[in-house]
Amino acid sequence: MKLSCLPVSLYDDIFTGKSTIADWIQFGAELGLDAVDFSIKFFPKRDAATIKRTRASLEKHNIIPCMLACYSDFTHPDAGQRAQELTDLKADIALAKALGAKFIRVTAGQNHPGTDRAAGVRWVTDGFRRALDAAEKQNITLAYENHTKGAPWDYWDFSQPTEIFLEILDALSDTPLGVCFDTANPLVLGEDVLTLLEQIVHRIVVVHIFDLREVRVFAPVRVGTGASPILQVFSRMRQAGYDGWLSIEEASRSGEAGFTESIAFVRQTWQQALTP
Repeated sequence: MKLSCLPVSLYDDIFTGKSTIADWIQFGAELGLDAVDFSIKFFPKRDAATIKRTRASLEKHNIIPCMLACYSDFTHPDAGQRAQELTDLKADIALAKALGAKFIRVTAGQNHPGTDRAAGVRWVTDGFRRALDAAEKQNITLAYENHTKGAPWDYWDFSQPTEIFLEILDALSDTPLGVCFDTANPLVLGEDVLTLLEQIVHRIVVVHIFDLREVRVFAPVRVGTGASPILQVFSRMRQAGYDGWLSIEEASRSGEAGFTESIAFVRQTWQQALTP
């Protein structure tokens, strides 16, 4: 079991400069994580000095970066903006390589008013194919998430409905595109987490362990205290022989306890999960 964490609860502090990337790296090491995840918004500057400082902090605390969470928006109705999204994602891939991360979490894009389904699916699959070419050259794995609403977005995810998410994955079945499977996101629309898991279990490269207070309510809570069927997800993944990364999406905004208790829950639940 390899455990990382995306510190959503710390986003505001890091985005505003109240806290730093180095602070998160140190905290992640103190928590006993194997790796730390970053939002791409942690890096408004990507100069050599910033990368050098980040790598030095990782080395100092003997921890690695697992995944960069990006917010690719290939469903934008403006062709020029879609081209810019590809340029930006290629730059994110280069940053991941420079930092030593192995994965980038990618998203289809926002459900922009006026973007119809057929066009949106076409734009996303084309954008992903082009980005995959760049990622393969850098030995970076793109992990497509069944997302809800990205931190910088105005609208919900275009592929939030399971059927659209699966349509895009099917269209890219001939590529190395992986899945960042989120244990709670389908609940926002009242969809079944385990049904989706069954259809994509062998394409998962990272698991986002996330929890919501109740079905159809986007209210994050500490992992293990809400409606997400985490034990059942873990059991199915262990049956499938999964030995990749688990990443806690800690968004409960309950301080240090939110992290420590979530980590303890995940470690215990993974051990409890049924094995083959």
